Amino acid sequence: MMKRTSRLSCLAPHIAGIIALATFSLAPHSLAQAQSNIPFLAAHDFGWQSNLADWQGPPPGSGHGPIQTDPAHPYISNAEAGRIGGQATLRIGDASDPILNDWAAQQMLASNEELISGIKQSPFSAQARCFPGQLLFPFAPLYFIQTEDEVWMMWQRDHMWRRVGLNEKHSENVEPSWFGESIGHYENGDTLVIDTIGLSTKNSYIDNFRTPHSEKLHVVERFTLSEDGNSLTAIVTVEDPDSFNAPLTLQQAWFKQERSMIEVICAENNRNFENQIVFPMPEDATPDF
Repeated sequence: MMKRTSRLSCLAPHIAGIIALATFSLAPHSLAQAQSNIPFLAAHDFGWQSNLADWQGPPPGSGHGPIQTDPAHPYISNAEAGRIGGQATLRIGDASDPILNDWAAQQMLASNEELISGIKQSPFSAQARCFPGQLLFPFAPLYFIQTEDEVWMMWQRDHMWRRVGLNEKHSENVEPSWFGESIGHYENGDTLVIDTIGLSTKNSYIDNFRTPHSEKLHVVERFTLSEDGNSLTAIVTVEDPDSFNAPLTLQQAWFKQERSMIEVICAENNRNFENQIVFPMPEDATPDF
């Protein structure tokens, strides 16, 4: 079973420092944002929520969009099944998409076959299994903290956090990690651009169809605030010459959610009561203290 105190103790110093920073610096920084024409993404009393669990298609002319569901196995979500009275299905990605290199297509195909054949009854899902999932965690807000030198992104779900250094350069040697090494800058007064390398590959995918990537993955995210300040859109460009034959362009959107962050803890119990063969939740074998 996941040690709750171990996980919280690991994040507590970071969370405490970030919350303190947000509490004492947001008001003057908001003024600085207005003066410098930096998009206002951060406040203690609002976050950004998406009700979309999958990548959306990019604007016209953006090139190849996200990997789609296998035409032979259409995906029906629980919400759709409830609305139309059908049966929800599993996510089976289109492993025949020519954008995929051979090894990536073969890995997707093997994952699909495990589900189609019944070897596994449930696919890996970062959200369901308490792994970091970047921008595809719906139904719970994402919060920003902006300072002169960095931007922090914090997810209400499990209080995951990600640091973005502003106007920095990538390290020569980056050790792969869940969120990689991110550097950013502002453009046009309404956009935060984040450039990320060094993303780990174990149980890490670019979407909910379990599309794999290599350690050469390079991601550029452009977060643009709407003119009225009530919505946020990210256009994400994914390049990985070891996995894809061309870049992928993905889109996600959020709306402003006016509420402070609450505590949401994942991995409270890793038992599987439906006897399904699933990916395990992350665990600590030893305490952090």
